[in-house]
Amino acid sequence: MSTIRRLAPAIVGLAAVASAALAQEPVPPHAGAGGHDHDATVHHRFDDVERWSKVFDDPARDAWQKPEDLIRFLAVKPGQAVADLGAGTGYFTTRLARAVGPSGKVFGVDIEPTLVEHIRERAAKERLPQIVAVLAAPDDPKLPEHGVDLILVCDTWHHIDDRTVYLGKLARVLRSGGRVAVVDYRPGDQPVGPPPEHKLPPERVVEEFQQGGFGLAGRSEALPYQYVLVFAPR
Repeated sequence: MSTIRRLAPAIVGLAAVASAALAQEPVPPHAGAGGHDHDATVHHRFDDVERWSKVFDDPARDAWQKPEDLIRFLAVKPGQAVADLGAGTGYFTTRLARAVGPSGKVFGVDIEPTLVEHIRERAAKERLPQIVAVLAAPDDPKLPEHGVDLILVCDTWHHIDDRTVYLGKLARVLRSGGRVAVVDYRPGDQPVGPPPEHKLPPERVVEEFQQGGFGLAGRSEALPYQYVLVFAPR
């Protein structure tokens, strides 16, 4: 497994995924308006824990998600505070918890109460007390102000409404030198991910973050189906 490489200078230092077995993320029941009037924000429920555990935590996902490579690319360090925004069943939350170690903290953030409870139970079962399960609101991550070094938003950004407004709330929770990393699906037909019409091209994400007061700090195209964009407040 090759290490994810940086394709632009990076500052050193959330869950809607389909497994290869299911091929694609389910078509949402409705789409709402997001950061722009031409947005295609995707909405659907992720409250069936048993179903989504089979999808999100499918071992086959590791081959293309490359979670350990991604965590190394993001330079997650022991003692840091990291938020997994759109944590789902905790696929990245538990891995991030091991990366920050017992002196760090990982906020597993989701808007589905059943998933948040699942993360809480999973943390106890896997003996990861550094995990804090957070029930967020659709328009508020419910994170401590100036309390986070890194926010990972994996396969979740296209589910958020009014994204440029939401970015203001993310900026307030970041510590000095903090970053936001967006991992989402590339445009076009692929074996995994949502239908093409629900995907956000990376250029669009960069534009939204720039409008929200962030600058692009790093990026990678090493994942087979997803882009990785790292942002920092300007």
